[in-house]
Amino acid sequence: MQITAYPCPLPGGAAGSEFALTFDRDRRHRMLVLPALFDEANRMRRFTLEVMRRLDGAGIDSFLPDLPGSNESLRTLAEVEAEDWAMAAEAAAAEFGASHVLAIRGGALFVPKALPGWSYGAVKGASLLRTMLRARVLASREAGREENLEGLIAAGLGQGMELAGYRLSAEMFARLHELAPNEDIRLTAIDQELVGGSPLWLRAEPDEDADQADALAAVIAMGLKQ
Repeated sequence: MQITAYPCPLPGGAAGSEFALTFDRDRRHRMLVLPALFDEANRMRRFTLEVMRRLDGAGIDSFLPDLPGSNESLRTLAEVEAEDWAMAAEAAAAEFGASHVLAIRGGALFVPKALPGWSYGAVKGASLLRTMLRARVLASREAGREENLEGLIAAGLGQGMELAGYRLSAEMFARLHELAPNEDIRLTAIDQELVGGSPLWLRAEPDEDADQADALAAVIAMGLKQ
């Protein structure tokens, strides 16, 4: 396992760089892993890494890029737009010579068009926003403030908003609100029933599950052998 950098486009056509966690032994199958987003990324990061370890053991290289404004990125999330994430995914796929993609949860919103692979728990951008909006409504209620989903959505579309500690611009909020995973025959959807157990993205704290990691990696490894 290594931490490496990949060239990532900046607004206006300039070039920057972001980090990626990689298992790279120059093997035939090379998996771009697009992570869950926002707080779900925190809950599932250890699980994602464990899936990558198992793919490595099955002879599959894998690459987990930091998206601009996330993890170790030097860019501020409030300045990042959804198109920046799409361009970062394309750039990472090209840099690492990805042959396939594994998109987890919101990562499925930014799958490079040329790549076949798998989506796990793919979710619409509007659903991700609503989950964070509901959490904000509950927190506001506990603090003695009254907010509602409709008003928050209108505010987010108009001026952006901070949700679950993540500051989203109006442009990011609006684009996420309309984005949905592509229904593409190149991507095989992996349902939670196939993985087993309860979804880690629904748990209150970051967690991992060795059996689920085994199952997800096995589905992918078997698919590559066919």
